[in-house]
Amino acid sequence: MSRKRRAFGVVAAAAAGAALLIAQPALSASAQPNPDSGQAAPARGLYKVLGATNTEQYRQVGQSGVDVLNHSHLGRKASGPGVEFDIVATPEQAATLRSQGYTVNLTGDWAAMLKERSKGDGGQRLAGDFPPGDEKYHTYQEMVDEINKAQSDHPDIAKVSSIGKSHEGRDIPVIKISDNVAQDENEPEVLFTCNMHAREHLTGEMCIRIFNRFTDGYANDPAIKDMVDNREIYIVPMQNPDGIEFDVASGEYQGWRKNRQDQGTDTNRNFDFKWGCCGGSSGNPGAEDYRGPSAASAPEVQAIQKFAESRVVDGKQQIKAHVDFHTFSELVMWPFGWTDNDVAEGMTQEEATRFQTIGKQMADTNGYTPQQLSDLYPTDGTICDYLWGKQRIWSFAFEMYPSGGGIDGFYPPDEKIEPETARNDKAVDILVKAAGEVP
Repeated sequence: MSRKRRAFGVVAAAAAGAALLIAQPALSASAQPNPDSGQAAPARGLYKVLGATNTEQYRQVGQSGVDVLNHSHLGRKASGPGVEFDIVATPEQAATLRSQGYTVNLTGDWAAMLKERSKGDGGQRLAGDFPPGDEKYHTYQEMVDEINKAQSDHPDIAKVSSIGKSHEGRDIPVIKISDNVAQDENEPEVLFTCNMHAREHLTGEMCIRIFNRFTDGYANDPAIKDMVDNREIYIVPMQNPDGIEFDVASGEYQGWRKNRQDQGTDTNRNFDFKWGCCGGSSGNPGAEDYRGPSAASAPEVQAIQKFAESRVVDGKQQIKAHVDFHTFSELVMWPFGWTDNDVAEGMTQEEATRFQTIGKQMADTNGYTPQQLSDLYPTDGTICDYLWGKQRIWSFAFEMYPSGGGIDGFYPPDEKIEPETARNDKAVDILVKAAGEVP
């Protein structure tokens, strides 16, 4: 195994103390960062955490059950001033981190910030919809309508079905795009998945753009026609419909990440490969990265896994390449997340080099930073590790716009949808073409 020389690589908000993209509500006297005052802190506060100066401490903060929004990077050596984290935490979680020797300063009231962001442009707020001014984002039902319209407008090349049901019984739609869409042809297959984490709504828009671009552009764009004629493209726009709906159900953003099973499972820590193996997830049901009670216990994860397994024909996986879209950080990443090593169990040097080559090619087109998954932070039970580790699919994760930020990191204004999804057109095309070149 080749050990990385760095503790962890370049990550979002590399400048220490990256600023939030919106103004933070002023703290009341009862919310000032004085842990010894005995005064009340908000139920969920925004905190800045200082004092992680090595890999072990970095992971200790990340695994504490808090919601890590962004952080500066430590650099290539585990020494120096260390990492500055922006986290959302309860007063109890903040106290625990302080007891472990970290400096933890309260900088905002998370609920108040969500409420402020949800005011939008001051228009009428509607339950079950995005806040006023963000109406261009698609709710789950609007996505269903959009995907069905693509099929209706292009029945010869588009076919909609469901890969399974969510915890609350919603279908998880998938659209197949190919020139002979009703047939299972012997062509390389490509999979795009979006909106695994509920609050990452920009990613759902990314998948909607992909299927509209490949269907609407087929008749007049020779490059798109060539890709559709020679590939079978599958797109799952919203992997977590329950969480997505809950995040906007009240007309105000909730900052919700997980599915809606009990206290919620982080579905991107629940896949049946290296599940809970390596300190890259939490066993605490209240944590934002809770891995669930067992591998693939989330029905949404079961649906994705069964779909991937269904594409094994005559013992050979037909899906050759995959991207899972997330926000935020502007990164292109590849397996593994469970280990810092470039080469490990299930990853040869040749394979690692191929991942790096394709990842860097895609990053060259969109300006993202290319890196291994574990360079961001350690993760286990992720979709990318599963699809490569068990299915041998060349699987990548994109962290979309912006490069850093607090609430606007998850809730960029809807004016950003078009430019930030179009920004990935060339990267998407590279992956579709690469599906015919990888083993």
